[in-house]
Amino acid sequence: MKLRNGVSNFEPTWTAWDPEKEDMWVRPRPDIAIGPDDRRYDWYEPGMEFEELVVEWAEWYAEGEPCACFVGIRADESLNRFRTIAVWDKGMLDNKRWTTHVVDNVYNVYPIYDWRTADIWRYHNVFPNKAHNPIYDLMHKAGVPLSQQRLCQPYGDDQRKGLWLYHILEPHTWFKLISRVNGANSGAFYIQERGNVTGYGSITKPEGHTWESFTKLLLATMPDVTREHYEKRFMSFMKGWRGRGYEAIPDEAPKVLEDKHWAPSWRRLAKVLLRNDWWCKGLGMQQPKSDAYGRYLQMKKDRKTREAYLEQRPAEPLVNKVDPDTNVWLMLDIPDAPEGGHGSEVGVTATRAERGQPK
Repeated sequence: MKLRNGVSNFEPTWTAWDPEKEDMWVRPRPDIAIGPDDRRYDWYEPGMEFEELVVEWAEWYAEGEPCACFVGIRADESLNRFRTIAVWDKGMLDNKRWTTHVVDNVYNVYPIYDWRTADIWRYHNVFPNKAHNPIYDLMHKAGVPLSQQRLCQPYGDDQRKGLWLYHILEPHTWFKLISRVNGANSGAFYIQERGNVTGYGSITKPEGHTWESFTKLLLATMPDVTREHYEKRFMSFMKGWRGRGYEAIPDEAPKVLEDKHWAPSWRRLAKVLLRNDWWCKGLGMQQPKSDAYGRYLQMKKDRKTREAYLEQRPAEPLVNKVDPDTNVWLMLDIPDAPEGGHGSEVGVTATRAERGQPK
């Protein structure tokens, strides 16, 4: 599964249990994990993003029946999580806003959406024997406020803020973490900083530079793949604002308008680069579907096309298509097979006796 690496421009993503980096794994892959050659799930494609995998797994698990996926997010954790629950323009179950339609008959359900942080630990106090992750106890000992205690993969855009904790909580695995993913060590050192180091808070441009020239300087220092990725996203951003009447992007705009995404500026572009905001969410852009997900969708489409063809084609062409020596139905080469399909894939290899045909 592909995951975001928010602490490096040279390795913007990383793959959990990457078979090509087995000697660098932090721990062995569990037997229940999906491997690169695992065919338990025909919808799985190596390199899928986490957000894609959970949707496809839910659809597979539901098998067409109504299914609820319980998600433990809370509205007071972040603005995005509040919006996930509070908005009306989404599919819901029985018009309940603490549900979100995902796919087919699958809904996300948020049973603790209105809990505060303190409510969680009050519940644990009432039911102390219920299991909880012991890492929370270590975070408490390390002085992390209850409201800041999060568990997730360590290198993401939001999760990187807690990367410094790992060498305190698990010192015996810290050396593996920093060797596993590019930028982990420097990220742990500097992610708590503000300003130009991380792009958080107020940023400044070098003397003699405009925000436009500073942005282009930052782009010039990046690896080719990273620079081309940002340039493509920036061109889309500029095209969108040109459609709103901006013939040119201003160097800067009133900060209140920039913060609300109400005006474009080169300062906003520079801040995205300094923050290592890979998907340019600071520009109001979203993460697209991955290449792996595109391959899965094509595979799914091809399978449905073949199934529909098999259901519609008459059975008569199979008559007399039997090998006289082996008494086995021959594989058929159907000339009008659907595009993307092959006649040999829809053949039948059953004896006449198995098909109930006379010998």
